[in-house]
Amino acid sequence: MMGSPRKLATAVLLIALLLLPVAAMAMSNPFLIKLVTRAVIMAIAALSLDIILGLGGMVAFSHAIFLGVGGYVVAIAASQGQFSAWVQWPIALGLSALISLVVGSISLRSKGVYFIMITLAFCQLFYFLAIGTEAYGGDDGLAIPMRSSLGGVIDLSDKITFYYFCFFCLAACLLFAWRLSNSHFGRVLKAASLNEERVQALGISTYGYRLTAFVIAGTMCGLAGILLANHNDFVSPALLGWMQSGDLIVMLVLGGIGTLVGPIVGALFLLLIEHTLSTVTEHWQIILGPVLVLMALYSHGGVAAFLPKGWRRG
Repeated sequence: MMGSPRKLATAVLLIALLLLPVAAMAMSNPFLIKLVTRAVIMAIAALSLDIILGLGGMVAFSHAIFLGVGGYVVAIAASQGQFSAWVQWPIALGLSALISLVVGSISLRSKGVYFIMITLAFCQLFYFLAIGTEAYGGDDGLAIPMRSSLGGVIDLSDKITFYYFCFFCLAACLLFAWRLSNSHFGRVLKAASLNEERVQALGISTYGYRLTAFVIAGTMCGLAGILLANHNDFVSPALLGWMQSGDLIVMLVLGGIGTLVGPIVGALFLLLIEHTLSTVTEHWQIILGPVLVLMALYSHGGVAAFLPKGWRRG
């Protein structure tokens, strides 16, 4: 199973992440755990976007919706005194799936720039909805007094335990994405992104495949939103903004669109370089901007372009 370079690369990266808390504690640098925990969570969100962008060729700016929905359900439930993950999380995932079904069913009736603009419009709709909901913080956001409770099974309030929980969620999502991309469903989705007319000529309805992928991706991103809310102990409308969707796309561009390791590498690379540059200057975006431009111009496959081709998804 682990014979191919692609799987070996993923295994090496996961092992490195698995050992990171040990290294961080040895270096007496607990902040590193917090930083990489966020990167792991954002990698789940980027991986979910890669299902529709890298596999299905759908450039969507609506992904922040599902990140925000997952987070806001946790925050709103906590504000009402409901901290049980067994209550919060199914609602968050179910609502993410339902909203992604609605957004996808409308957006996927268009293509190209029209699809992009419709998903962007939905994203801004939810962003302004969050701002206008004064009962749950409005523009100021909403604090979460306590992390989700798994009934004593796992203590998410412990930073190392929470890191490993997020890590295993990422590993599970990665395995799912790999199985999906190598299934009949994934092959049809990939073929439709390359030549939709030919696939339809074979009697296959591409709309159903695309919509299913959209719902799967939205639900997975909802999981990332749940974890991110617990990590930050806070949610705000910025979580639903189109710039958040843009950050996820940047992560894929940096790591490599349509690869297994790309979303993880991209999330780690972007957050680590942001942190490093911000310690040097408050105008770190001026440095990061040209880096992104150079990556887009000279490395179309992102960081994954520097790796053997066997490490790519397909």
